[in-house]
Amino acid sequence: MYLLRRLWAELRSEVFVLPSRTLVLAWVVLMLALPAVYSDPYVLRILTMTCLFAILAASWDLLAGYTGQVNFGHALFFGVGAYTSGLASLKLGITPWLTIWAGAALASLAGLVVGYICLRLRGSYLSLATLAFPLIMLGVLFAFPDFSGGELGVSGLSRLARTPVGNYYLAALSMLVIVFALWLLADSKFGIVLHAIRDDEVAARASGINTPRYKLAVFVVSGAAAGFSGALFAHYMRVAGPSTLETALSFQVVIWGIFGGVATIYGAVVAVFLLYPLTEWLGTFRAFGELRLLIFAVIVLLVLLFMPRGLAPWVRDKIETVCPRCKQRNGAWRGACRLCGAGLSGRDPKLQAQVARAKGLVGHQ
Repeated sequence: MYLLRRLWAELRSEVFVLPSRTLVLAWVVLMLALPAVYSDPYVLRILTMTCLFAILAASWDLLAGYTGQVNFGHALFFGVGAYTSGLASLKLGITPWLTIWAGAALASLAGLVVGYICLRLRGSYLSLATLAFPLIMLGVLFAFPDFSGGELGVSGLSRLARTPVGNYYLAALSMLVIVFALWLLADSKFGIVLHAIRDDEVAARASGINTPRYKLAVFVVSGAAAGFSGALFAHYMRVAGPSTLETALSFQVVIWGIFGGVATIYGAVVAVFLLYPLTEWLGTFRAFGELRLLIFAVIVLLVLLFMPRGLAPWVRDKIETVCPRCKQRNGAWRGACRLCGAGLSGRDPKLQAQVARAKGLVGHQ
């Protein structure tokens, strides 16, 4: 009973006070309880893929949003994780439960190599340089078709779970753990340093921050998360092929990150959970045909036009307000800050009273 009372106290004081946190809690509960309520295999398949791509999008947001290093070749880490886990499982006979970690490890090594090479560049030159690495990886794989399977890739991989529900829970739990871990990392002192590097790297370096080390560390962490999702993807689809390294996937990740809102982590996840099921659902209608890509593009353009910061920050600003004094967030319905008591309607009521009294004294004199 003590633990339950403690949990309820934490929820009431830390979660239910903000609409965004309440929505996140409801989303987590829905994700975990969905198979018990609705276990349609097709729906679970779409949601499983959505969870895996959400990890990929969140890892890109950590790299591009928090440090400003826009990676146009993020599919490299996804593909390295997929091929590493698939080849190790198929060629060496190692259980997939171990090879997925090998895929994440090798993807983090790829992040180290790519970061070490590309961090010598800045801005658009860095982004264009990252775009070349998936193409180089594809060329290497095609050069050794007997080992990598060439254009067909490697198939016949074993799944980590035998049932759709098992695969769904594996993807959902992995997504929740990794996404919340990335969010905690971005919300820590490490994330504050990344913000400083993104806003003014010269000033951060003058403050004594080893900026190359931090940027390289983000490449490694982002690569590990993307590689882990790629390894899970390979065993879920039972194939690791060139599609995991395609440029289209890299640009898809960029769209998800910008659509949801960069430098948020949760924005990229929201974008994947909205856009990926939407495109799959539109694909079920013959009337749309190839028009589904046009509809998808129109939706993305409308969001970027009217919500320049992304969908998630725009929604959060509508349901929450920031205290002008302590900078803490509050529900949009509150008239005073829940922490410091400052007014949230534009000005502090105490300050307004002081100004009114001062005006009265001036007028009396």
